[in-house]
Amino acid sequence: MNMDHRIVLTSGGYQKILKELEHLRTVQRREVADRIRDSKQFGELTENAEYEDAKIEQAFIEGRIQDLKHIIQSAQVLEEDEISVDTVGLGSIVTVLDLDENEEWEFTLVSSIESNPDEDKISDESPIGEQLFGKKVGDEVSVKIPDGKIRYRIEKIRK
Repeated sequence: MNMDHRIVLTSGGYQKILKELEHLRTVQRREVADRIRDSKQFGELTENAEYEDAKIEQAFIEGRIQDLKHIIQSAQVLEEDEISVDTVGLGSIVTVLDLDENEEWEFTLVSSIESNPDEDKISDESPIGEQLFGKKVGDEVSVKIPDGKIRYRIEKIRK
């Protein structure tokens, strides 16, 4: 993960990262340390699958903690007044109309660090995000997807 540039996060995304970091430090670190300690009772460490699994999990947790620390150090938290309602940008809550299916979809445009399609948080680096970034209400875009193209019209932009 390249952390040489500023990472723009919404306030909610920043808080979520802080919460995950705290959970990793206070809960998961302790749990994996307990697993390592308990697994030592199962015999020779070189042939102990439980011990190896716990050590792998420990390495993953420590790596994630370092990643989150770097994200926090590089983060620029987007203030409410920095979110535009005139054009689509980071932090914008956008309602689009699928022109082919006549269905509306609302999502929040976020950085790739925060993106989560299950929560309708779409990355500004995704095909949809790239096409909509900087557009205004009423603008239409065509987004190439594996199944062809989707055409959207921006219906509303809010914070």
